[in-house]
Amino acid sequence: MLPVERVFFRTRLERAQFIAARLRGYFSGKVLDVGCDEAHLKTLLSLRDYVGIDVCGKPDLRLNLEQIARLPFSDAFFDCVICCEVLEHLENLHFIFSELVRVSRRYLIVSLPNNWGNARRPIERGRGSIGHYGLPLRAPPDRHKWFFGLSEAKEFLEGQAAENKLKVLEAFATVKPRHRLVSALRHLRFPNQLAYLNRYAHTYWTVLEKP
Repeated sequence: MLPVERVFFRTRLERAQFIAARLRGYFSGKVLDVGCDEAHLKTLLSLRDYVGIDVCGKPDLRLNLEQIARLPFSDAFFDCVICCEVLEHLENLHFIFSELVRVSRRYLIVSLPNNWGNARRPIERGRGSIGHYGLPLRAPPDRHKWFFGLSEAKEFLEGQAAENKLKVLEAFATVKPRHRLVSALRHLRFPNQLAYLNRYAHTYWTVLEKP
């Protein structure tokens, strides 16, 4: 059974606060924060040897991951690499994942969103648009490039771990807190855990370790 934690993030700062509290033990030495936004983790964890990269916000290095031949770091340069809800925005997702592995020395923390869970309600209600996958009049500066459910996110990251000979230290899903009765009724309707999580979870998290 996949561990499930009940938490919901309304802002990127709240997500960073969760990461700082839940995964604090993995952040030591040199840290690379891919998709750092405002570099909240640097402040929250008082990180001294930190590099944040992003196309916006307040990164140390402004970098478009879809326009690079490689990350500008040597092999195993960082003790911990974190990349949260970034890969789904990249056409070259598989290549960038391999680059994250290359530049990490020990820990690689990755999270992916459950796109099916996010899109389910608009689809069921016939709203005709889905946040990151709509058809706006003008090209947006950023959008999701991949549509997948939690089970696919889990399979992808487990498969990448196996191919890259990484150890899965922990993996878990996060779901929005609900009233106990609502949660119980949903579990009765979807007794298979992955079916339930594909419908209701919002994020899949994993911590990988290099041998």
